[in-house]
Amino acid sequence: MTNLLEILGCKYPIIQGPVGQLNDPKMVAAVSDAGAFGILALGLITDPEMARLMVKEIKEITDKPFGANLMIAMNPNNDAILEMLAEEGVKVVTTSAGSPKTIYPKIKELGLKGLHVTLAAKLAAKANDADGVIVSGMEAGGLRTSGPESTNLILVPVVCDMVDVPVVAAGGIADRRGYRAAMALGAQGVQIGTAFLTSEESPASKAWKEAIVKCGEAGTTLLPVGNMSMRTIINSKLEKMITSGADLNGEYDMMNAYEAWSTGDFDLFPAGAGQISALIKEIRPVKDIIQEMVS
Repeated sequence: MTNLLEILGCKYPIIQGPVGQLNDPKMVAAVSDAGAFGILALGLITDPEMARLMVKEIKEITDKPFGANLMIAMNPNNDAILEMLAEEGVKVVTTSAGSPKTIYPKIKELGLKGLHVTLAAKLAAKANDADGVIVSGMEAGGLRTSGPESTNLILVPVVCDMVDVPVVAAGGIADRRGYRAAMALGAQGVQIGTAFLTSEESPASKAWKEAIVKCGEAGTTLLPVGNMSMRTIINSKLEKMITSGADLNGEYDMMNAYEAWSTGDFDLFPAGAGQISALIKEIRPVKDIIQEMVS
């Protein structure tokens, strides 16, 4: 089996989760400079030249390796973006939100390495062309399915028993305890979203970071958004709706999320975050987060 670090080329097997609101070249460079693997979220960026400018800016800041995330079913220009990434010397991509069969022939043609994100073991087993799989347990933030899911305590070892490529655990990890637990379960690395979201270098709004820091245990919920769900922090408005038994489906519009997260108006759309928010108690530099994790 190929070692994850051989694929990534970085010091630590820690991958930055592709959160769109973290799509700042300075943030990506900070993660890579600290020894982890920065990821540029290109899932919704359809202009290859706009993406190229971001890649070039990262390269001006750091000489450390970094990658990019592509959302398979949501971007019609993935082939052109992959060609741009190869031209710019980016060697690794992560892929999500779609069947890997539609994009991995192009990834292989260009000589790139790819890690595919899955939310279920049966989907991980189908990612035959990927060089590794990132399994996202139900603890994780971001978009989720609306059906039954497993925690990483179950999902990671199940997937490790099914595939012969490196497995990366995503969800419920913010410190060395979660990092070591993921490795004990069989993962070769971890993907970190919420913890990096609250870092000093993160371009996320102060209100969003503070909402995460103040979030307690059982302080998040899966909010229905169409035929999917998103893990968000329960605020007072949302708590009242949950307590009253209100139907949450259709109550919030995903199109309002960016404005809400930027301004702190979480009644417009609750703050997105993983269950690990309960363990995040302060805003720290990216380097400190990573060093504590691997210590």
